[in-house]
Amino acid sequence: MTGKTNAAEGLQTLQLQHWIRAVKGGGKPTTKDPETGEVRELPLPLARSDGGGLTFTLSTAGTASWILRYRSAGRAKELTIGNFPDISLSDARKIAREKRAHVDKAGDPAIDKRRAKALAVKDWTMRELIDDYRDKIMVGLGVSTQKGYGRNLIRIESRLGAYMVTQVSSLDIVEMIEYIGAPWVESRTLLTTARMLFRHAAGRKLVASNPCIGIDLTALLGKRPATKRRLMLSRDELLLLMRADMNQENALAVRLLLATAVRTCELRTAKWSHFDFKRDIWTIPESKTGPGIQIPLTEPVKGWLYELKQRAGNSAFVLPMRGDYKNASSTGDRPINPNTIGAAIEFWLTEFKPEVRRFTPHDLRSTAKSQMRALGVERDITEMCLNHKLPGIEGIYDVHNYFEERKQALMTWSDFLVAVERESLALSAAKTAD
Repeated sequence: MTGKTNAAEGLQTLQLQHWIRAVKGGGKPTTKDPETGEVRELPLPLARSDGGGLTFTLSTAGTASWILRYRSAGRAKELTIGNFPDISLSDARKIAREKRAHVDKAGDPAIDKRRAKALAVKDWTMRELIDDYRDKIMVGLGVSTQKGYGRNLIRIESRLGAYMVTQVSSLDIVEMIEYIGAPWVESRTLLTTARMLFRHAAGRKLVASNPCIGIDLTALLGKRPATKRRLMLSRDELLLLMRADMNQENALAVRLLLATAVRTCELRTAKWSHFDFKRDIWTIPESKTGPGIQIPLTEPVKGWLYELKQRAGNSAFVLPMRGDYKNASSTGDRPINPNTIGAAIEFWLTEFKPEVRRFTPHDLRSTAKSQMRALGVERDITEMCLNHKLPGIEGIYDVHNYFEERKQALMTWSDFLVAVERESLALSAAKTAD
């Protein structure tokens, strides 16, 4: 390694190395006066000019760096070039010449460096953007929105996670939607999730525009399919349902869903502590699906609940996990799976092929509403039985819970179901006798 420099009065490599060794050895850097030969110590931290603004600096810990000092727009500026000996003396001089030439053209290398560093920091991957969105935005959303966005963020990450945020285009979003191939409504949720994600990116100045804007789902997937209308089971279909060949717990659950018009999740998660059999009231706590409500208990409903109580054993739940699934569980007492009742209905429809239109547990609510209307119950009372808010201005100012009216409506409806059940059992007995 050459210890001399091309600059007659500039710094020398051996000199710099000597200063660094002295400081790291616990001493002080020194210099010798060329005229008198006197050796004198230099103060720390040290700054020595090589000329043209290039300066060598040495800290008290022995860290050596190159700094370029210059003026831009009348102001003194500094640019850190790098550490010595990673950047040699000759390389530092070369870089300094290039930066000074840039300054002569009205440029500012310090600003250029800060801008490049900022761009590098902000050039995130999609995976980093998704993590940031989860931490800062998604935690403040509603539970159902978190679920919808959450599953679609997983889809976006699996398809675009390695992309840089600035590289994602509208074509990438379209390709992702087509590749995933979700149903129309779920694809809309996917597009909405991506749009909100890039809205967050725009807010952080990671992108100049949102690549999801302008994407038309109808152009990609066609017109949205017609919304499935809720089914009302007829009296003849109820006759067959009341003697359906199901597990008894599932058959009782179907009767309770029909007779009380509650949501499946409300029955599934019901606990015995929610029931007051002395006052004939079932209290459903407030949840994300709706406000809390007190359900009047009719005599038939209490009979079906008493039978479930005998089958539930010591469980706190009306419909506890049962059989092998319960034995395999390590989480203790818990309710049945959310899909259990729906699966039982689907199995009955598929295996026994009754003359009943295909329906879901939620259709039992619409059946209750429609059949109560047919029995003469007023529309507003049927809506209240389903825990629906009354429409318009009436729903704002009418705070009456219509408990007695709902009780009478549910008694009328339960009497109808009991009559259907008796007729169904009589038909079944007659058929067996034949």
